Amino acid sequence: MNGARLLPWLVPGLCVLLAACDPFTEARPMMDEYLERLGRVLDTPAVSLAAPLPAASPLPRRRDRIRELPELDMGVLDFLSLYGCELQFVVGEKNSVMGRVMQPINRLRYEIRFIKTGEDCLPEVEEASVQDVLEAAIASKRDSLPLAVWNATWGTREIEQLFTLTKGYYPVAAEGNPVSDLVLDLEHLNVVVEKLLRGDLSADLQGLGAIHQRWQAEYRAGQIINSARLLIAALDAGTEIIAGRLSDRPLCLNGKPNNQSSIVRNFFFNIYIGRVQPWMSDVSRARDSLIAGFARLGELQEDVMDNGFRGWYQRHLSADAPGSLWRQLDEAIQRHTEHWQELLGQCGLRPGV
Repeated sequence: MNGARLLPWLVPGLCVLLAACDPFTEARPMMDEYLERLGRVLDTPAVSLAAPLPAASPLPRRRDRIRELPELDMGVLDFLSLYGCELQFVVGEKNSVMGRVMQPINRLRYEIRFIKTGEDCLPEVEEASVQDVLEAAIASKRDSLPLAVWNATWGTREIEQLFTLTKGYYPVAAEGNPVSDLVLDLEHLNVVVEKLLRGDLSADLQGLGAIHQRWQAEYRAGQIINSARLLIAALDAGTEIIAGRLSDRPLCLNGKPNNQSSIVRNFFFNIYIGRVQPWMSDVSRARDSLIAGFARLGELQEDVMDNGFRGWYQRHLSADAPGSLWRQLDEAIQRHTEHWQELLGQCGLRPGV
């Protein structure tokens, strides 16, 4: 009777314990297990993951990311605020207490409204002196608009959460596509940014606030970056294990398969291809969509990017910059693939991976 009462409590606990024993459900245990088994099947000394992992850093501090927008002379603003068109209300909002502490997205909206309403007012202006002041103000706002766009994208607090490196790795065998909404957001945002930067003020900013909210609720970009670092370290360690076996003794003599080559081949297909590579593919797809989308966002705003941010961009987002994490990952994958091909090729089992 007592046993019957305990069973409902014991079974869930046992399931949790059994799940915890499967190293292939999480990224770091999976890569550790891969290296340990690889060394075992090749009968070579174990090689551990490098510590620390390849370098990565958080986004530069917000105070270093924010770009200062030139302000119109207060006398000019006061002058324009007295003129009898809609611009006076726009200027009045900026001069209010709330206007002085605008968040980047609201500041961008203000800059666009100023330009639009100012241009609408110009045909109503009769005095040449007022027209000159207004035209100069509009030109100034257009010139500084890329700075406001930058602040409303890279200068936000919300983006810091998305790129945090404190939330581990990209999920293994995730259901659906964990970054699909973020990718759709970026596609829309890049269209908006591109329009604004070429002077098209008809771009719809309606969804920008929702995009920022999703950034604050997610941390996928940082997980993808962490996963690239883990893969680089693990694949390089695995390549070192295979290279050690290649330099020691052949897996097969005279190209003839044997018992050990069968074990190695099964390991290759069941563990590397069956368990590790699907996660690698998930990380690559996330990189090709989300990270590439942010790379495009940075590329569009390269003229505003300073050297400090450019260094971070080239390391974490660029696909092919000399110090790019993604270039490093591509090279690690290529080396690991070539070593596997050479090893199994000794037995006439060369895979087309």
